[in-house]
Amino acid sequence: MSDFMQDKQGDVLVDYTFGPVVSASGVDFRLWAPLAKCVSLVIDGRGPQEMERSEDGWHHCFVAGARSGTRYRFVLPDGPEVPDPASRHQPEDVHGPSEVVDPSSFDWSVADWAGRPWEESVIYELHVGSFTAEGTFRAAIERLAHLADTGVTAIQIMPVSDFPGRYNWGYDGVLPYAPDSSYGRPEDFMALVDAAHQRGISVFLDVVYNHFGPDGNYLPNYAPLFTEHHKTPWGNGINYDGEGSKAVREFVIQNAIYWIKEFRLDGLRLDAVHAIKDDSEEHLLHELARRVRKAAGNRHVHLIVENEDNDSDLLARDEKGRPRSFTAQWNDDVHHVLHIAATGETFGYYQDYADDDGRIGRALAEGFVFQGEHMPYRGESRGKPSAGLPPTAFISFIQNHDQIGNRALGDRMITYRPVDAIKAVTAVYLLLPQIPMLFMGEEWGAREPFPYFCDFDEELNEKVKNGRREELSRLPGFDADDLLDPTARSTFNMSKLDWSQLESGDAAEMLGFYKSLLNLRQTRIVPLLKGVGGGGASFRHDGRLTLVGWTLAAGGRLQLLANLSDEHAALPAPLTGERFFLLGSANESTVAPWSVCASIGTAQE
Repeated sequence: MSDFMQDKQGDVLVDYTFGPVVSASGVDFRLWAPLAKCVSLVIDGRGPQEMERSEDGWHHCFVAGARSGTRYRFVLPDGPEVPDPASRHQPEDVHGPSEVVDPSSFDWSVADWAGRPWEESVIYELHVGSFTAEGTFRAAIERLAHLADTGVTAIQIMPVSDFPGRYNWGYDGVLPYAPDSSYGRPEDFMALVDAAHQRGISVFLDVVYNHFGPDGNYLPNYAPLFTEHHKTPWGNGINYDGEGSKAVREFVIQNAIYWIKEFRLDGLRLDAVHAIKDDSEEHLLHELARRVRKAAGNRHVHLIVENEDNDSDLLARDEKGRPRSFTAQWNDDVHHVLHIAATGETFGYYQDYADDDGRIGRALAEGFVFQGEHMPYRGESRGKPSAGLPPTAFISFIQNHDQIGNRALGDRMITYRPVDAIKAVTAVYLLLPQIPMLFMGEEWGAREPFPYFCDFDEELNEKVKNGRREELSRLPGFDADDLLDPTARSTFNMSKLDWSQLESGDAAEMLGFYKSLLNLRQTRIVPLLKGVGGGGASFRHDGRLTLVGWTLAAGGRLQLLANLSDEHAALPAPLTGERFFLLGSANESTVAPWSVCASIGTAQE
């Protein structure tokens, strides 16, 4: 029997999924290894058992009596024992044996969860290992009540796919189906999702389909995983369009569906999609999005991209205003313009956004600053037109793991800028009709840094340290003596949130500020976002003032006025509509430094 079939839409279907399938009588093991003439199976340390090979490179073996908890490895022709690339659990890390897991055995308490509409999203990015002192899925459950009380409606978890070592940001994963064992078992991750749904919180997962980590990826030894036809920052691209690519594509697409169906996640954030190269008739990204949405049925499932190219085509809507492929994109442009306004920093990639305060208005109103224009520092054109997209096609933020971790010391803005400036840019991004995203601890002004960290072997650790030193040496004021060792346990430990700080007066005051803004967002802005279209925004920059307006659903008109500077600014004309928020002070003629004012009226005002 052929391992691949076609459905009515031409989608590739596999007679069996990647990874073991558990039944009452045993376990069906399988491995796609077309470059291996023979493969054996080792179970619980017993002698190898030869697997049956089909013509298209699948090796399979049914073992009666095997069950959930059985540990196994595959033995390649030249002798090495390797884990299952679709392993569900690696109790002894990426080089150890895989463990059979039956996901259907988890007892879900929220059986009828259908997700939340996208316009209600207030996203909270977190790293499981740093979110709590324990650094586990189960420990994170204890903090969900805090998030719900703050006004968070969705958590976005940094990648959890099994990585080598004891700690990692997650972007060095090599076993995409297995949640890293340092965080707990797969059932623990399911428990976190279930607990979040009990509190009305959606769960998104960051996934990486543009590369594999440098240690523990055995797939290239027996399958055509990579291609020389495409290059990425990590080396040869993943083979999504060459010989043998059908199974590689299926491995990744099934992984995306696996997270949505088996773990009941509410969406995925795809890392750096600009580095996913594919010349197929239907790009992997579009096929993945189409099939994930089909698998999700009537549930609210949202797909997010990180896309350095600002390709607005990925965010296109159909005639009913629904995403054709992807729901939204992380909007780095909003971050960059607000960061420059709050800090005055113009080094590195900020240079292209400096010396033009009007870019703040364009980012807030239209999403992208660069929509095909030439970027002097980058030295090339970037982006496609985005003004026609709804504002909810963009996710705005003033901090995330990258923007903090890209700094030499991983320091947060709260440690080097006055609170007035931080509150002003916070008010702007939380009251935008774009979807806001907080970074863990931001809501109370957490001061713990979030530097890059990883834990490889001695040789790779040295390469990482040298690479970080070279990369960060380009930043002004960098001192090699101050460089945090990304491979040291102490670097990871310093990134952990100190929840006891919530008891301090400053933390309580900042948390109250965030809660009040998110409450205003939920009551005043979210009702105007359902079904909102694009092309209804306008902006102008006048001296130090930025004024942006959006025509939203039901004819509502949201206006935001901001003075993101240390000087008073003249107000050429008063805001129209009902003022529902004021930070700082503003009268009929002047606006004080770091002041933000929001009002809602009608499109005719």
